[in-house]
Amino acid sequence: MNFANWLSSLPGVTSLGMIWGIMAIGVFLTYKILDIADLTVDGSICTGAAVCTVLVLAGVNIWLAMLAAILAGMLCGLITGLAHTLLGIPAILAGILTQLMLWSINLVILGKANVALLGKQDKLLISNLTENILKTNLILLALVLAVIALLYWFFGTELGASLRATGNNLSMSRAQGINTGFTKVLGLMLSNGLVALAGALLAQNNGAADINMGRGAIVIGLAAVIVGEAVVSRISGNFFIKLLGVILGGIIYWLVFQTVIFFGIDSDLLKLLSALVVMIFLGVPYVKKKYFPAARRKGGNRNA
Repeated sequence: MNFANWLSSLPGVTSLGMIWGIMAIGVFLTYKILDIADLTVDGSICTGAAVCTVLVLAGVNIWLAMLAAILAGMLCGLITGLAHTLLGIPAILAGILTQLMLWSINLVILGKANVALLGKQDKLLISNLTENILKTNLILLALVLAVIALLYWFFGTELGASLRATGNNLSMSRAQGINTGFTKVLGLMLSNGLVALAGALLAQNNGAADINMGRGAIVIGLAAVIVGEAVVSRISGNFFIKLLGVILGGIIYWLVFQTVIFFGIDSDLLKLLSALVVMIFLGVPYVKKKYFPAARRKGGNRNA
């Protein structure tokens, strides 16, 4: 691949980054707000893609198909949430169990391992075809801004504040009369609804839904969240900016992927690199705190 080809691929990278950015916002809701590592997303992203694909092939309007995909994703989150809150299963294990169930469910929905959207390109909302890439990016940008605006509004409401409080301090939230079981389930439903929306968009962008398309999704989502946070943390702590940072993290992730291909590095190693990036970013704060404690401010002892 030459540099000109790399430049020409950037619009497609941007659209892919925004799609995975929406997925990463779903990961952000559970990982950063609820303080839960939810592995359901590896299955629910494929569920969204499968439901959308099957409905479009059946002649259903694309907007209704995407809405159905979101609802299916929320149902996935509901299963994980109820397993965690009602059955007492640890959240990470509940996510793994739901993901395992979704493998079979997704296969039943699709009917086979891979289903293409043949002859339905004109019915789709987005496409990765070169002549449609500008339109695709504008539509995705509008969707991204709509998602962020809705989440910004929701988390400013009393219910949204209760959800954030649950992640910040579970015991104090219960003491304040918040039904933390309900807020956990709600957070998992919102998260997986967004992940399924990303899956529906990804199926349209790829022109097909594949049973393996969600494999490693949690790593990509975490990478986008962590990279995005690193980029915008010094700019502003505003919640709206944080969500924009997650989208930016998704774009940066796929830009790195494209650059890896450009330099001739085996793309099969990308997930290894992604895992290492996530591991480093997660470990750096602990290492800095333990081995490089911040020096006291000058005059700190005098003013104590």
